[in-house]
Amino acid sequence: MFQFSYAEIMKDDVADAKARERQTLDRSIELLQAARADNEYSRSTIEALFYTRRVWIRFIEDLRQPENELNTELRANLISIAIWILKECEKIRRRQSDNFQGIIDVTTIIRDGIK
Repeated sequence: MFQFSYAEIMKDDVADAKARERQTLDRSIELLQAARADNEYSRSTIEALFYTRRVWIRFIEDLRQPENELNTELRANLISIAIWILKECEKIRRRQSDNFQGIIDVTTIIRDGIK
C-alpha cells in the first residue's frame, strides 16, 4: 500500500484544480473563436457568451471566498478582469460590440498565467 503525505496529496489536488481551470478557459477561448468566425450573432455566439459568463461568474465566486489562497491584490485584480469580461459579453449580447478578440486575448493571458 502506498502512503502519501498530506502535502503531496494537496499538491496533486492543486495541480488538478489548475489543470481544470486551464481546460475551462481553453474551452471558453475555443467557443469565442468559433463565434468570432461566424461574423454574425448566431447560436455559436449565444453558446460562447453563456459559457464564458458562467466561467467568470464562478471564478468571481471562488475569488471572493476567504479560503482562497491567492493574495488579496491578485484576487482583486482578477475580479476586476472578470467584471470587464462580463461587461464585454453583455455588450456583445446586446449587439453593441463584437469584441470577441479582446475577451479571447485577456482569457488567453489569464490561462497562460495559471501554473
